[in-house]
Amino acid sequence: MRRVVIDSNVLISARLSPQGSPGRLLAAWLDGRFELIVSPALLVELAGVLERRKFRRWVTVEEARAFAQMLQISATILDDPPQQHHDVRDPDDSYLVTLARSAKADYLVSGDGDLTSLQSPQPPVITPADFLADLGRSK
Repeated sequence: MRRVVIDSNVLISARLSPQGSPGRLLAAWLDGRFELIVSPALLVELAGVLERRKFRRWVTVEEARAFAQMLQISATILDDPPQQHHDVRDPDDSYLVTLARSAKADYLVSGDGDLTSLQSPQPPVITPADFLADLGRSK
């Protein structure tokens, strides 16, 4: 089974718009089609963003917390690995690459151009749509 780290921006999009590629990706995980790897730092980032006032139109604070808690309970949670520097434009994204590598993930799924534009990253960084296509090919 594939091990996958999903960027918090994709998870947030999945919560806000279940019909899009991120939402379908979350549904595929809930169906047991891959193993989702998270860490405390990823969950804190996710909850912090979803709890912002600008998201009240789509999700209440309670719903945001429940979503983060569901991920914490249902996903494979690993300790935050020691931070490493990676050649990413936004240093705040480095922890995702470190987490994916330390988890021996097959993919890091992100919609962030700073990550998807990396040259030959290990593991590969792909978009939600590309990962869904990959899941479709492996049925």
